[in-house]
Amino acid sequence: MSRRVVITGMGVVTALGDQLDTFWSGLVEGQSGVTLLNLFDTKDYKVHFGGQVHGWNPEERFGVKNARHLDRFAQFAMAASESAVNDSGIDFAQIPSETCGVLIGSGIGGLSEFEAQHTILMEKGPSRVSPFTIPKLMVNAASGQVSIKYGLTGPVSAIATACASAANAIGDSYKYIQAGLADIMITGGSEAAITHMGLGGFASLRALSTRNDDPARASRPFDMDRDGFVLAEGAGILILEEESIARKRGARIYAELLGYGMAADGWHITAPDEQGRGAARAMTNCLRDAKTDFSEVDYINAHGTSTGLGDLAETRAMKSVFKERATKLQISSTKSQLGHLLGASGGVELIASALTIDRDVLPPTINLDTPDPECDLDYIPNVARAARVNKVMSNSFGFGGHNASLLIGRYQ
Repeated sequence: MSRRVVITGMGVVTALGDQLDTFWSGLVEGQSGVTLLNLFDTKDYKVHFGGQVHGWNPEERFGVKNARHLDRFAQFAMAASESAVNDSGIDFAQIPSETCGVLIGSGIGGLSEFEAQHTILMEKGPSRVSPFTIPKLMVNAASGQVSIKYGLTGPVSAIATACASAANAIGDSYKYIQAGLADIMITGGSEAAITHMGLGGFASLRALSTRNDDPARASRPFDMDRDGFVLAEGAGILILEEESIARKRGARIYAELLGYGMAADGWHITAPDEQGRGAARAMTNCLRDAKTDFSEVDYINAHGTSTGLGDLAETRAMKSVFKERATKLQISSTKSQLGHLLGASGGVELIASALTIDRDVLPPTINLDTPDPECDLDYIPNVARAARVNKVMSNSFGFGGHNASLLIGRYQ
């Protein structure tokens, strides 16, 4: 029999704050974290806004020397990991290090470091490129730095599957613990792609909303007037723990991980399968892994990016999987408030999902004013809803046709 896996700690860095309670209150109050950007001058860009983490001071958090050795995405991962560890109450000095691991996903990794050092290379030559360039920009830098901080010597790896990165990292960590390869995993995702190349590249794809006159209302999943996603940054990190170990040390348990499913579209490098067939297979595989009937799911934290094709494909996928249950499901997209954190989104959204179980409130999909007639499910428009839910699914779908679904449940 597989070992049970529970969530015992959570930490976030988002446009709605970097404290769990602040983040949660922002979600349930329907706040938007989407603002005009000030990380760099955006006047020559098509898009001037995003889900930026404002007031970030890495020197204050890590010290001047350490901050210089960490790209912004790794800084977010380190901060969220520290919050999650503190939230869990774990003292790693009292636990065999080989039983603990780290698996943090990122779609892009150290993009700001790459851009900065490329400029130096072009303007000043190769001899002036920083020796910290590669250790800062590599996608596994976040996992490596966190493992070093806590001296963890169990499974340490990284996942890069675009916007499914964090969900895949969490799902794989869940399987590591189930299989006995680890007892505790620090896992989730981190992203810091609001850079010149990130903003310019996604805008050139025409993937982003261009609602520059009203940023807070730009992310509008499942709405008829949606015009693209909102680029955001941040991190969502969870502590996964083998259930009997968590119980023995008296840990607070937010929820139990019940299932994980993944599947590929095999369709297009950026566009989803129009019928959502890959997404549907991921959800079906997740339910099968959890040995759970579709009728038992109460709430879905949707991928819900606010793109025309994506929201429609996900709606079709949910109808395909949940059949007559689809119209009774409660569903929302927290990207309406946070923007799209790319490879970090699955971590932040699973944290939001766990808090729905812990606190009996479902966050809304804000800016859902004119529902798309083809997206006709219950997307909890604009106002949070008090509800006791027992089983919750979180969906993450990424460029390349990567689809991942996670199922969590009330711990009993």
